[in-house]
Amino acid sequence: MNKKFLVILVAAAVLIAAGIFSSIAYANHSWGKYHWARTTNPFNLNLGDNVSAMWDTYLGTTSGDWSLSSVLNTAIVAGQSTENCWPTKGRVEVCNNAYGDNGWLGLAQIWVRGSHIIQGVAKMNDTYFNIAPYNTAAWRQFVMCQEVGHTFGLDHQDEIFDNPNLGTCMDYTNDPSGTINEWLSNEHPNQHDYDQLVTIYTHLDGGSKGRGNSANGKPATVGQNIDLNDSSAWGEAMRKDSRGNNSLYERDLGNDERLFTFVIWAN
Repeated sequence: MNKKFLVILVAAAVLIAAGIFSSIAYANHSWGKYHWARTTNPFNLNLGDNVSAMWDTYLGTTSGDWSLSSVLNTAIVAGQSTENCWPTKGRVEVCNNAYGDNGWLGLAQIWVRGSHIIQGVAKMNDTYFNIAPYNTAAWRQFVMCQEVGHTFGLDHQDEIFDNPNLGTCMDYTNDPSGTINEWLSNEHPNQHDYDQLVTIYTHLDGGSKGRGNSANGKPATVGQNIDLNDSSAWGEAMRKDSRGNNSLYERDLGNDERLFTFVIWAN
C-alpha cells in the first residue's frame, strides 16, 4: 500500500468518525423522558407573560419560533405569577427580574410527576442582562429561546461554550449572534430541535394530568416561603457544564414528583 493511498484512507476514516459522533450529538437532546401529557398533536401550551415591555419582543419571537413545530403550538397569555415567578399548573410562566448577583443568567424549572411535566417556569436574570456583555438583543433572544425550550423537554445539542455555533438556541455559546466569530446565529431553534420534539411527542397519552396523579390532583411543590431562585432550593446537582458549573439539579418532592432546574451561568 503506497503512502498516498494510506493518507487518503486515514483521512476518510476521520471524516466518517466525525460524522458518526456528530450524528450522535444531534440524535437525541431530550431532557430525560420528560414531556407534557396530551391526547392530540399538535398540542397547545400557554406561556404566561410575566415579562417587562423590554422582553415582550423576545417572548413573542420565542413563541412563534417554537410554534413552527408540527407537534406543538404555544400561545402567550396573561401571566399569573409574582415577581418570584411561582409556577401555575398546566402551563409555563415566563419571567424576568433582577434576581440578584447570584451567578445565573437564565434558568428553566419543570415539575414532573412520573415522566409527565405538570408545570414549568423560565426566568431571565436582569441583574446580568443590564450589563455587558449580556445587554444585547442576541443574548436576550438566545437565553429566552433556550429556557422556554427546556420547558418542553428539550436538552442542549452541545454544551461546550467555545465550540462553533450549531445555529440553535439549544446550544451553549459565547457568541449568540455569531457576529464575533463568524458563526451561525444561536437565537432560534433549528431543524434538529423540531425533529427532537417530534420524537418526544410521537406517542399520545392521558391528557394534561397524565398518569400517577396524587390524590387531590395538585402538583406537590415546595412551600412558597422557599426561594426557588437560589441554588440551595434546587436539590442535588446532577450535571456540570464545560466550565465546571452545576447546570442541572433535581429535587425529590415525594409522591413520584420532582423538581428539575436547568441553569445557564453568567461567565
